[in-house]
Amino acid sequence: MKANVTKKTLSEGLGLLERVIPSRSSNPLLTALKVEATEAGLTLSGTNLEIDLSCFVPAEVQAPQNFVVPAHLFAQIVRNLGGELVELEITGNELSVRSGGSDFKLQTGDIEAYPPLTFPSHADVSLNAEELARAFSSVRYAASNEAFQAVFRGIKLEHRPESARVVASDGYRVAIRDFPASGDGRNLIVPARSADELIRVLKDGEARFTYGEGLLSVTTDRVRMNLKLLDGDFPDYERVIPKDIRLQVTLPATALKEAVNRVAVLADKNANNRVEFLVSEGKLRLAAEGDYGRAQDTLNVVQGGQEPAMSLAFNARHVLDALGPIDGDAELLFSGSTSPAIFRAAGGGGYMAVMVTLRV
Repeated sequence: MKANVTKKTLSEGLGLLERVIPSRSSNPLLTALKVEATEAGLTLSGTNLEIDLSCFVPAEVQAPQNFVVPAHLFAQIVRNLGGELVELEITGNELSVRSGGSDFKLQTGDIEAYPPLTFPSHADVSLNAEELARAFSSVRYAASNEAFQAVFRGIKLEHRPESARVVASDGYRVAIRDFPASGDGRNLIVPARSADELIRVLKDGEARFTYGEGLLSVTTDRVRMNLKLLDGDFPDYERVIPKDIRLQVTLPATALKEAVNRVAVLADKNANNRVEFLVSEGKLRLAAEGDYGRAQDTLNVVQGGQEPAMSLAFNARHVLDALGPIDGDAELLFSGSTSPAIFRAAGGGGYMAVMVTLRV
């Protein structure tokens, strides 16, 4: 087998696989990369038993042959090549990797022993890949990293008549994003770490979903992926979304981010990074206090609602996370000093963050 492929496209494909294939494992086969060569190009595949990933790389191939090589070593070699065109050649149990004046020899593995990876050929529903990636990116920060929190370690994907919704929560905050979608899809919970990989591989075009037993397969024009889903019921997050909004504040999201960052320098790290919000007479005053001093910042806002003033407190890190996906003006909706608050984009867009307040 001989193949000519550009370093750029091969590196991009290997970069996706590197994040999935473990660098160490009790089963050495799981650290390997499977390469299937056809006249159209190379298909790179790997698994960590939670995610199966396959990526197509265009290449000029002669005498197609499949082989297995150490994934991370192969990727490291390709990244460090000096030339722009890479030549691959199989001779016996050895893979030659050549570019410019470099020539590397890699021992290939036993392809017969490599675990079979199967991907479906049909789709149950299709979603816009770019919208799906943007939605997952918007809410990812709210998913828990704690192993004991079960379904909170995942992102829920809900299908509705003319839209879809992704939801993440760690019990202290909820992040929601709605986006246009059609088709009769299922509700499911994607592990947050698997969603990270989805975000990286979804670019444009369609993401075609195929449902299995505890499994979701996602196919795009270049990539195929099998994801193990989380079992369990996601909590009823809608009951924590406040309905009785008594005070509304609108201001540029960037200005609020910068002000929170400034005062949070002195926030007490042992007291939930507490930053106080005091809204009154078209002003938002931010205040933080810790062992080394106090900080205060005041911003002009557009204020509305039946309450003339309100004092609340939030975790500064949570506020910054919630503001991250918002461009332009942010709209802050308060129902009371001890009730959850809503942060969202003033112009719409389907994104919403709901956060519990700290005791004032």
